Amino acid sequence: MYGNEEIISYLQANKILALKLEHAVTAVGQQVKNQVDTIGKGATRLLYYTSCFTDEYNDICQRLKAEDLRFRDAVYKVISDVDVVCNMLDIYFEEIFKYKTSGQLEYIKQRLMAVNVHVAAVTLTGAGFTLAVAAYVRLGLNLSLELSAISGVWASRGIALVGLYGVVQKAADSAHRLQIEFPAYYSALYAQGLEMLYFLIEPVFQKAGAMKAQWASNDDVADIISRMNQ
Repeated sequence: MYGNEEIISYLQANKILALKLEHAVTAVGQQVKNQVDTIGKGATRLLYYTSCFTDEYNDICQRLKAEDLRFRDAVYKVISDVDVVCNMLDIYFEEIFKYKTSGQLEYIKQRLMAVNVHVAAVTLTGAGFTLAVAAYVRLGLNLSLELSAISGVWASRGIALVGLYGVVQKAADSAHRLQIEFPAYYSALYAQGLEMLYFLIEPVFQKAGAMKAQWASNDDVADIISRMNQ
């Protein structure tokens, strides 16, 4: 049987195999970490529900029920093959470009082209540019919108409910953060019944610094758009 040194030497001699092994271990480790985190959030949410047995915490109970219903309705959109990510991106850029002039949009387009980001906008009206930029960003995102990606895949039925509530709690936490960081965008998503799905794109938005775009310069807006697609 190989010792540790022989295994290390073999992997070093086969760099591709070593890289694949490293990627597999990292991916499995991250998946386990995510599932443990989700289960923890689910247990916490179920604990919150114990407040329903006391009158003084009725407001918390009602908020949890409302979040559950809005999450359910949002998931129906995914089941119905609605591209919710594209919709959320449309709404985001609509908020960002709402008060931009055609000259400002042209400047942003030129800045994007300077870094090899080509937006297929035929006309530089707010609506046209919004759709073009949203489509560009959407094409660059590798997000799985299968139901399993939202509800989670659990090893046994014993933790299925906890896991599902963990996803709902993640969605609720994400929506609450958005409500504080970008109230106008939150309200727009809420009006379309999408705020409980914001958690799907929140990591991309955080990485790109997307929340800063609401008060950013035209140069910064262009930089944010380019980072979203990286």
